[in-house]
Amino acid sequence: MSGSLQSAERPGGTSAAGAASGYRPSATLPFLAEFRRQASRRRTQLALGFMVLLPLIILISFQFDTGDDDDNGRGEFASLIDLATSGGLNFTLFSIFVSASFLLVVVVALFCGDTVASEASWGSLRYLLAIPVPRARLLAVKLLVALTYSALALLLLAGTALLAGTLRYGWSPLRSTVAAQIPAGEGLLRLLAVLGYLAVVLLVVAGLAFLLSVTTDAALGAVGGAVLLWILSSILDQITALGALRAFLPTHYANAWLGLLSTPVQTDDVVRGCISAICYATLFWGLAFWRFTRKDVTS
Repeated sequence: MSGSLQSAERPGGTSAAGAASGYRPSATLPFLAEFRRQASRRRTQLALGFMVLLPLIILISFQFDTGDDDDNGRGEFASLIDLATSGGLNFTLFSIFVSASFLLVVVVALFCGDTVASEASWGSLRYLLAIPVPRARLLAVKLLVALTYSALALLLLAGTALLAGTLRYGWSPLRSTVAAQIPAGEGLLRLLAVLGYLAVVLLVVAGLAFLLSVTTDAALGAVGGAVLLWILSSILDQITALGALRAFLPTHYANAWLGLLSTPVQTDDVVRGCISAICYATLFWGLAFWRFTRKDVTS
């Protein structure tokens, strides 16, 4: 009899555990609801829209090439443009090349750094927690949505470049400055591998931006802080006096994806880069969850 009383609802619609009748923590803040909510935001629409627009801007700019690049001291860059205009795969590779070091970093930092800090700056974070949404679930859903949009941005950039480049320059083998000509079918697989590696490397930016997002109420500070720290790491990586210490910098293997274009494929640095990125991202996300589940949310 006592066991049945313990499992029954208490007067007022609460259970013996103190929760409201029908309340399930796992049902709060559904992934699709948060995904649609973020899709309605202007920054999401502008960021994804720019990922589509950038390859088109590059494509149009190529039409103004006068052929005088060598005279202007840009012979090396002109050779890259020649490669880019030799086929859709090469145009996609060029678009990735010019975006990987900064633009993609900013986009990932925007999606992951703005997600929690913006709620705090609007004063809506405490209301989400009062629904109540468990703190760990709130962070997990927001992180998954941010990573989904980051991956979508990467795919939109590459997909638009591949479509536009193929329509303009045709379907031809993949060429690069570090390898011989690669057949189109294999070249497409190489590009997918490059995208996969970049997605893993950018997890470091996602982790750092997310950690800053739960630390500050200023979304711009979280986004800008992640980008600045990434740039700082890139600068330190150029200082040869640091020696072996450079291998521990999160940006040290950022360009290892070039090895996926060589013949034969060079994967040693790719593996090291993946391990480094996953370790850093896990550390930053762990700190973010630890910090947020213990902080006093007043905004």
